[in-house]
Amino acid sequence: MNIHEYQAKGLFKAAGIPVPEGKLALSVQEAVDAYETLSSPVVAVKAQVHVGGRGKAGGVKLAKNSDDVKEAAESILGLDIKGHIVHRLWIEKGSDIKKEAYLSVILDRAEKKIGFIASSEGGMDIEEVADSTPDKILMFGSTDYSFPEAEAQKAAEELFGGEGVEGAMDIMRKLFTLFIEKDFQLAEINPLVLTGSGDVIALDGKVTIDDNALMRQTELEELRDLIEDDPAEQDAKSNGLSFIQLDGDIGCMVNGAGLAMATLDMINLYGGDPANFLDVGGSSNPEKVVHAFRLILAGGNVKAVLINIFGGITRCDDVAKGILKAFDTMDINVPVVVRLAGTNAKEGNKLLEGSKLIPAETFSEAVKKTIALGKNESGKGENA
Repeated sequence: MNIHEYQAKGLFKAAGIPVPEGKLALSVQEAVDAYETLSSPVVAVKAQVHVGGRGKAGGVKLAKNSDDVKEAAESILGLDIKGHIVHRLWIEKGSDIKKEAYLSVILDRAEKKIGFIASSEGGMDIEEVADSTPDKILMFGSTDYSFPEAEAQKAAEELFGGEGVEGAMDIMRKLFTLFIEKDFQLAEINPLVLTGSGDVIALDGKVTIDDNALMRQTELEELRDLIEDDPAEQDAKSNGLSFIQLDGDIGCMVNGAGLAMATLDMINLYGGDPANFLDVGGSSNPEKVVHAFRLILAGGNVKAVLINIFGGITRCDDVAKGILKAFDTMDINVPVVVRLAGTNAKEGNKLLEGSKLIPAETFSEAVKKTIALGKNESGKGENA
């Protein structure tokens, strides 16, 4: 679960991490009122959306008076930033920036540790820094929930060229503790800045929270902004499905997250491009399959659909009934390849005999058939 910058800074502030004072605004007038109450000659007017690149998209502007704030708020509210419409603004006191750095704490699954990434090159995408000046990136971490004191000290000394070491160390300790206590997956400060007075503050904040831990982080669940969540993903979740929209044209319906990921990999291996990740779960029923079809086809870009079911708890005959019901109730004009294996596979395949479905016996055969049918010039296959 992602949260907004102003919410991340609220968590930072509560943990003792210094952040600039700011106020939330939902309208142009609220933005102007916020400026007048902040008592700062310069403020930053910042779009609040769950996506990076706000500055490049015109979503962050400096303002030196109320007229500037009004003009900035009018231009940013309603702005489309990478598909996210701006509904909220954060009006923040300007800071006397002397130097900028980058700092993040991540859940490093590959190394099985809580990892730090630090760089003296702040205010840029860390990927750009990694490509252009990889020697500027420091990576270290902890495998036992203990703060990596020595490595953090070295990083703190390098972030601002030997300045602000104590402030940087204090922030790293507190960010590390907050990360663990609140079940974060990512906590990023970019930029972390050294001010002209020698203070170190978090000028920005990005936080991702582990969805699976929200049952013990109930106060964080309240920070979810449903407007920012993908409507299709919300719809899927409310119907017991796990769905993520991708950019390809091969629709996928699979049971089990592991098999779903393997299916996406196999599609890529054979030259296809998946349109989605969709896990129908371990206890499927016909209605759920119908809903899954609606999600897959809603975007209009899908040229073929692969249904890859390995029945354990999931019964293949239930999936087959759902597929047939979907064809009875929906206008499905793209080819659909079905591979059923496992529990009640024989019964499921029997139900599909004589239908418009294209059967496949093996995983690789199913993927190859789907990709080939999706490349049909008419965009249709044997189901048309």
